Amino acid sequence: MSPERISPPPRPAVLGIPRALIWGYVGVLLFMIGDGVETSYLPTYFKTDLGFAEASVGVVFTVYGVTAAVGAFLAGGLCDLWGPRRVMMAGAGCWAVCHTLMLAVAVPAHSYWLILITYGLRGFGYPLFAYGFMVWIMAGAPERQLGKALGWFWFCFTMGYPVLGSVLVSLLKPAIGFYGTLWVSLAMITAGALVVLLLLRDRAGFQGLSRGPERAGLSRTFMGCLTVMFARPRVGMGALVRLINTTSQFGVWVFLPLFLVDRIGFSTQEWASLLIVMMVSNLACVVLFGALGDRWSRRRTVAWLGGAVSALACLALYYVPETVGHDYPLVAIAVGALGVGMAGYVPLPPLMTAQAPERKGQVMSAYTLGAGASMALGPLIGTVFLGVLGIGGVLGIYAALHLLSTVLVLRMKTPAPRPESGGPTPAVHAEPEVTTGGVR
Repeated sequence: MSPERISPPPRPAVLGIPRALIWGYVGVLLFMIGDGVETSYLPTYFKTDLGFAEASVGVVFTVYGVTAAVGAFLAGGLCDLWGPRRVMMAGAGCWAVCHTLMLAVAVPAHSYWLILITYGLRGFGYPLFAYGFMVWIMAGAPERQLGKALGWFWFCFTMGYPVLGSVLVSLLKPAIGFYGTLWVSLAMITAGALVVLLLLRDRAGFQGLSRGPERAGLSRTFMGCLTVMFARPRVGMGALVRLINTTSQFGVWVFLPLFLVDRIGFSTQEWASLLIVMMVSNLACVVLFGALGDRWSRRRTVAWLGGAVSALACLALYYVPETVGHDYPLVAIAVGALGVGMAGYVPLPPLMTAQAPERKGQVMSAYTLGAGASMALGPLIGTVFLGVLGIGGVLGIYAALHLLSTVLVLRMKTPAPRPESGGPTPAVHAEPEVTTGGVR
């Protein structure tokens, strides 16, 4: 009888990135650079170069925001059915086709309706690609490294979209114009998709995540993406926590400059540099806090370094400039604290999928639904309450929401594994707290 074959041990991670998934991170970085090229200038291009009215430009970006939010919600459910690899390729294909039609047909014709359709439909592209890979990470990364693996995902996402994408357009636009730069963004998208298609070979992403009795048809899968938040209430709590995570960020981007520039006396250039401080502080902490969640506690990391720090930062954004006036270093510390607090929420997805591990794709749809909805909720809160409560009251609402997220996440206990044989289901227990010496 031949000796039993022993599987080789898994190769060690590279800086916390699972080796089997490393090309996926490269692909997401390239893709998000291409997607971020337009962020700093496209509204101006539509208005100034193409002559569209400001309200019409607003409609274009509103439609884009809606389709992006829907795409974010669909990503997890489609990963259950198709597998993350096919979802990512569908997102890249949607982005490339719609962008090409916009540049080759709609823009030369100065057709507002064609731009509205092509750019609006392109909104499905980036969330299917990026969040499809996030689900792939949840399926393929070792459980003990999920926090750090997700931290690197958000590092690549953020480094590509608002940071390197803006740098690329600033370098290329003077030489080849913005229209030419938009064609370069298509090349970056194509490069990112080809990296994933040809080099990312981890088998966890090649087939649908739902198998056996949990596998359902298209309509039942997407219905399950909604019902899972009620069937497993802690999944719904996690979706609410994710909604709160970036609600303050999107609100601050809109309303804080009205306070700092118009009332306190900061220049628009100083405000732009404060945004850089926020993003750099966030980038500096996403991997660190992901690793901390893996080694210490995911619940505690999200609750205290995410919720509590973000709440204090929101209050500081009002009371620091209100007290000290135009003091750039102190205000920069407050702004940087919000970037740190947003990074504290990185370990949330493993907490949510632990509540329903057999429905990971649907759980991740609940997570990304919260992410998409925050883009609307943050500005909406400011719009409704700014005239009544002032900027201090609006930031106070954001702070209260972050404190609510702290309470919610501390209640997200990790269910004990179900027994293989018959018998009662074990009671829910607290997440084990991990130290360098093991579990305690």
